[in-house]
Amino acid sequence: MEQVINSFISYLHNVKKTSANTAMSYRRDLNKVNHYMQQQGIDKVSEITVTNLNSYILFLEKNKFSAATISRNIASIKAFYYYMMKEGMIASDVSDVLKAPRIEKKIPDVLSTSEIIRLLEQPTGTSPKELRDKAMLELLYATGIRVTELITLKVTGLNLQMGYIVCFDSNKSAGKERIIPFGNAARTAIMKYISLGRERMIENPENEFLFVNCSGQPMSRQGFWKLIKFYAKKAGISADITPHTLRHSFAAHLVENGADLHIVQEMLGHSDISTTQIYANMHHNRLRDVYAKAHPRR
Repeated sequence: MEQVINSFISYLHNVKKTSANTAMSYRRDLNKVNHYMQQQGIDKVSEITVTNLNSYILFLEKNKFSAATISRNIASIKAFYYYMMKEGMIASDVSDVLKAPRIEKKIPDVLSTSEIIRLLEQPTGTSPKELRDKAMLELLYATGIRVTELITLKVTGLNLQMGYIVCFDSNKSAGKERIIPFGNAARTAIMKYISLGRERMIENPENEFLFVNCSGQPMSRQGFWKLIKFYAKKAGISADITPHTLRHSFAAHLVENGADLHIVQEMLGHSDISTTQIYANMHHNRLRDVYAKAHPRR
């Protein structure tokens, strides 16, 4: 089965032009299936039955995997079987009976405007590191990009004069890009970092990444995660925030201030408007709460 998985991953890379992150997710899910099947004495894909697949899903449920994780695993299995059917490797698709569990859409955690301001005001020093930290936080909130998109942003993807970045979508196929504007606060922070900080941090002048760590290498997700936790604590924010919290806050604040939902969808890189709709629902719920508390004849 491992050989067929490798073939599928190659197909994703070379034919579907799937991003490295997506392909890695498929491989991880399918490797878990393979490991489970081997424990059941099954080595070949052709030996897997509907019962085997259902048993695997039950195994995930018994081990308390979330509905979202189980749903993603089912999607990986279905994509794998679709590929094998397309290539004539199997005679029937036994994954067809699998049904994804219902996923309750969780209301995302967002920071208030005052909390965002306190967070962004924390890096106040003039060291290269603090100039970088300030620029990263300002740009993340100004654009709502994902942390992976932030740390892989290249200097060539930045247009300071016009105030926008060109972002390649890390969750989609290669070649997908979107242009996202940013304001004066982010521009000022980035200009200070580039002119006074970045050159003192990079070792190789040809380094193409905008943000680097203290060793002059590209930032890691874990490195930025620790950074944002540090400044949140320093700002006195009790909520357990993550880089994605700023993405949610960016979207929620735009919608709250009257931004068109389709424009927000485009900036976030959501393929489905229903994903963006949750921010509008949050705004409507907030309006109802305010009304219920304030109106004399509620």
